[in-house]
Amino acid sequence: MALRPVQVNVKAVDHLAVGRFWAAALGWSVLRSGETTYVGPAGDLVWPDPVTVCIDVVPVPEAKAAVKNRLHLDLATTSPAHQAELVAHVRALGATPVDLGQGDVPWTVLADPEGNEFCVLEPREVYRGTGPIAAMVLDCADPRAMARFWDEATDWTLHEVTDDQATFRSAGGTGPYLELLRVPGAKTAPDRVHLDLLPYPGDDKAAEVARLRALGATDLDVGQGDVPWTCLADPEEHEFCVLALP
Repeated sequence: MALRPVQVNVKAVDHLAVGRFWAAALGWSVLRSGETTYVGPAGDLVWPDPVTVCIDVVPVPEAKAAVKNRLHLDLATTSPAHQAELVAHVRALGATPVDLGQGDVPWTVLADPEGNEFCVLEPREVYRGTGPIAAMVLDCADPRAMARFWDEATDWTLHEVTDDQATFRSAGGTGPYLELLRVPGAKTAPDRVHLDLLPYPGDDKAAEVARLRALGATDLDVGQGDVPWTCLADPEEHEFCVLALP
């Protein structure tokens, strides 16, 4: 039994506008718009995408709190010129610069139109071939402990773990990385951005959820009511959902 990250869930007051921003920023398309706005590579909608971790923007009534999200996206570039072009492109779409105390770094920190932080990275060889999203970066207090949880929770391969960072990628070596980055400070607001996980065909969702609870996940009530997915939190209270198979 195993689970796989299939999409990044982003909450937004105007889900269509934020979905259109991310589609244009990544060179993707809005593949579905209705109750949520689903963004992924252009073409016929295949869910879940076999390679790409897509983005699902869901409507909420409240604006983002004035705290940094604990999950953000790093965008890949292939050259200094490409990095500069991408920064100019997303700023023209409505992204704004963000000062998180990062100082003089080679990447650029920005926020989407509703304040969700992301980075446009300088070219890095490790991210060649990931697609437009280089990594999904999860802030945590103890990367080693979180790596143990996520290593058991998903079938992604653990490539590196230190006191400061842990790095995962899909078992097939495709798509973005999942990076657990040591950052001081505890959770102070509900997560605005989180991962959605999906069982494989033939696996039992209820058994997967029970397995996650045994690993230290806890049930989460965000007012979701009677829905086919299960809301959980990992041992550091990062929110995530286990989706039902299609």
